[in-house]
Amino acid sequence: MSTTHPDFPGRIGTTVAESTPWWPERREGPKRPNVVVVILDDTGWGDLGCYGSEVRTPTIDALADAGLRYTGFHVTPLCSPTRAALLSGRNHHGIGMRFLADTDTGFPNSRGSIRRDVTLLPEVLRGEGYGTYLVGKWHLAPLHEITPAGPYGNWPLARGFDRYYGFLDGCTDQYEPELFEDNHPAPVPEREGYHLSEDLADRAIGYVRDHLAFRPGDPFYLHLAFGATHAPFQAPREFIERYLDTFTVGWDETRRARLARQIEAGLVPEGTPLAERNDGVRPWAELDEDERRVYAALQAAFAGFLEHADAQLGRVVDALREFGELDDTIVLVTSDNGASREGGPGGDVDTNAPYSGIRRPAAELVGELDRVGSLTGGSHYPEGWAMAGNTPFRRYKQFVDLGGVRSPLVVSWPNGPGTPGGVRRQFVHAIDVAPTLYELLGIPAPGELDGRSVAATLADADSPAGRSTQYWETLGHRAIWHEGWRAVTAHVPGTDYAEDEWRLYDTAADFAEATDVASREPERLAELQELWWREARRHDVFPLDDRPLHEVIEARGPIGLYAERRIVLRPGQSHVPFPSAVTGSNRSIDVRARFRADASTASGVLLSSGNAQGGYVLALQDGVLAFAHAALGETVELRASRPLAPGEREAGFRLRSLPDLSGELVLEAAGEELGSIRIPRTGAHLSFWGLDVGCAPVSAFSPLQAVPIDPALLELVAIDVHPAADDAAEYAELILASE
Repeated sequence: MSTTHPDFPGRIGTTVAESTPWWPERREGPKRPNVVVVILDDTGWGDLGCYGSEVRTPTIDALADAGLRYTGFHVTPLCSPTRAALLSGRNHHGIGMRFLADTDTGFPNSRGSIRRDVTLLPEVLRGEGYGTYLVGKWHLAPLHEITPAGPYGNWPLARGFDRYYGFLDGCTDQYEPELFEDNHPAPVPEREGYHLSEDLADRAIGYVRDHLAFRPGDPFYLHLAFGATHAPFQAPREFIERYLDTFTVGWDETRRARLARQIEAGLVPEGTPLAERNDGVRPWAELDEDERRVYAALQAAFAGFLEHADAQLGRVVDALREFGELDDTIVLVTSDNGASREGGPGGDVDTNAPYSGIRRPAAELVGELDRVGSLTGGSHYPEGWAMAGNTPFRRYKQFVDLGGVRSPLVVSWPNGPGTPGGVRRQFVHAIDVAPTLYELLGIPAPGELDGRSVAATLADADSPAGRSTQYWETLGHRAIWHEGWRAVTAHVPGTDYAEDEWRLYDTAADFAEATDVASREPERLAELQELWWREARRHDVFPLDDRPLHEVIEARGPIGLYAERRIVLRPGQSHVPFPSAVTGSNRSIDVRARFRADASTASGVLLSSGNAQGGYVLALQDGVLAFAHAALGETVELRASRPLAPGEREAGFRLRSLPDLSGELVLEAAGEELGSIRIPRTGAHLSFWGLDVGCAPVSAFSPLQAVPIDPALLELVAIDVHPAADDAAEYAELILASE
C-alpha cells in the first residue's frame, strides 16, 4: 500500500524499506554577490565629503574611491515614495505611495502603503535563496498600523525581509527611539551613551554574522536605513564640536566652496553657476550676531550627526571586510531626497518647535546652545543650510526642482566591473535600482517594471541611460525629463494648475538647471507639458493634491486610534507609539483613571506622555491628584486641592485646547473640580515619545514620572476626545452608551 503526493517525486510505501526518500536539490554554482543598500535621510547632494562637502565622511568617500559616484541619480522629493520606488522598480503613484506613509488619503494612489500585488526586491531575493535583513527606518506602513497589535501586513517581515530591527515611523529620537523588532515592540537598550545609529550598526553586523554562521552557502541582502540625517539632529558632543567653527563662514560661502570642490573633483562641469538663492533665505552677511552664532551651531549639529553615521557605517564595512565578504558585496549608498527646509527660516535647538509650527528667534536660543545634539537638544537647522546641502541646485525636499530630487549615489563592488574612483553621468532614477540589481545578480525581474537596468554603466562610462522619460509629482509640484530636457513647475497651493509657470532646462548644457530657456523653446516646453499629462495618466497620478505637507499628514481618515472618540488603556499593556497621533496635548480631551480599590494614599504614574523633551503626566502623590505639562522647556504643574476620598474610584482631568494653542486644564474627582491651570503652549509634538499607562519607562521632564503605579490598584485610563460644539449631543450619547 502507498500514498502518493503529487508534489513529492519520491515514493511513500507502508514502511521505510518500501519507500524512496527525496530532498529538494541544493542550488548549484557559485554564490551570488551579497547586496548592501544604505539609505541616508534628508541628506543633500552636496553634503557628503566625496560630493564636495567639508563634512567628513571617510567611509562613504572610501567606497566612492573603490567604486563609482553617480552625478545624475534622481529620487522623489519625499522619503516614503523614494523608498517604495527603490524597492519595487515602480513609480510611486502607481503602487499606492504618492505621499508619505503617514496617512491614507482615501485614494488608490496614496494609501500610505505599497499595493500588496506589487512584488518587492527583498521578496524576490528571498525567493532566490538570499537572507534578507532590514535595519533602521521603514516608513512604508500607514501610521495607524504602527501599533503593538499591528496589523502587520505592511510591516517589513510581510514584505520580504527575514529579520527587522528599527523604527517604523518617518523619524525618531536618536537617544530614546520607539523601536520594533520583527513584529513586536522592542525596549530602548539600557546602556550608557546609547545612540540609535550605533545600535543599528550593531544589529546589521549581528544579522550578517549570524547569516554567515548558519547559512554560509547563501548570499545576503542587507538594507541599512539610518535615521541620520533626518531631524532631530543628535550626535555625541565630540562630533558636533569639531564643526562649531567650520560654519561660521555662513551658507553663502559654504555653497561657493562646495561648488568649487565639486568642479575640481570632476563631478560638476566647469563653468556651472550656483542656482539662484532660494526665496526667503537671507544673505548670511545680513544676519545679526545671535543669528550667525545659533545658525552655525545648528549646522554643526547636522554635520556631526552625518559624520557619526558615517563612522557607524564604517564599522559595518569593516565587519564585512573582516568576514571576507566585502569584495563580493555590491554596496549602494544614497539619500531618499534632498536636504530639508522643514526647520524653517531659523531652525531651532529643539526640533519639536518647528514641527509644532513654532518659530523662536535666535536671541531666545543663544542660551540653549550647550544642549545642541543632546536628548533635549535634538535640533533642526535653518533652510539656508538646506540650500547649501543641495549645492549647486535650487530648492529642497518636497519640491521637484533638483534640490529635492537629485541625490548622491555611490556604488562599490570590488569584484565587479568598473574603474575605481570613476564618475558616471547618466540619468538614473530610484525606480532603476531594482532592475539594475536583478541584472547584476542574474535574477529575472518580477513582471514589467517602470525602471530599467543601468548595469552596463558600471563598466562603461558612455553607456546610455536606461530610459528616455521620467515624470515627477509631489504636493502639486510637477516635472518631467525627456531626452535631456527637463520641464519643472513649483505649484502654488490653491491655484489652478493651468496657471502654473513652467520652466525649461537643457540638462546636457545646464547641470545645475540655473538657466530657464522656456521663452526660447516654447514648442519644446509645450511638448513636455503634454508628455507630463500622458505620463500622469499612465501612472495613476490623479487626483492631484496640492495641500501642504502638514495638512495632508493631519487629514487622517476614519481609521486608527486618532479616529476613536474613546481610547481605553490598561496597566501592563504595550506603549502607545507616537505615530498614533493621540499622545499630544493639542486636542480637547477628558481623561479618567478608574481604580480597583482605595487610592486615597497611593502614589504613582497614571498616564505619562513624552519624555525629558516634553509631554504631560497625570499622577497620584499620597492620594493627591497631580498634573504636569512641559513644552519647549516651559513646565506648568497643578496639585489637587484635596486627596481622593477612600470611596472615590475615578479621577482625572479635563483639557480644553484653545485657538491660540494654549489650554485650560481642570483636575477633578467624582464630578468635583479640584483645581485648574492655564497651559501656555499645547502641542501635538511635545517630544518623539508616545504614551504610557501606569509608568514612564524613559527619561522624564517631571518628578511625577518617577514612580510607577501599583498595577493591582489601577483598572484603566479612558481618554475621551471632546468634539466640536455642534457635535456635543452625539458625543454625549456615545459616552452614555459606552458606560
